[in-house]
Amino acid sequence: MKIKTGDKVKVIAGKDKGKEGKVIQVFPALGKVVVEGVNIVKKHLRPQKKGEKGQRIELPGPIHTAKVMLIDPQSGKPTRVGYKQDGSVKKRFAKVTGEFID
Repeated sequence: MKIKTGDKVKVIAGKDKGKEGKVIQVFPALGKVVVEGVNIVKKHLRPQKKGEKGQRIELPGPIHTAKVMLIDPQSGKPTRVGYKQDGSVKKRFAKVTGEFID
């Protein structure tokens, strides 16, 4: 997967198009990522003890990786990601600038 936890991404499709955020969690088997502040869903919680009230909390839900694009750390623009060999190590690089990401 070309997007990793901690990357800054921009949403390029869907109801949250144009929003930017940091990747919190990655699900490689599903091809989805959780981005903070994007795809907010409400979860209803029941009261745990007698006398407590139930509540609704808002959480970011997963979004498909095809709907997000990595933001290049150098230029600040959305970019596609490729892989190059740097010695014996395989590294990600930004297609816009050609610079290594990590």
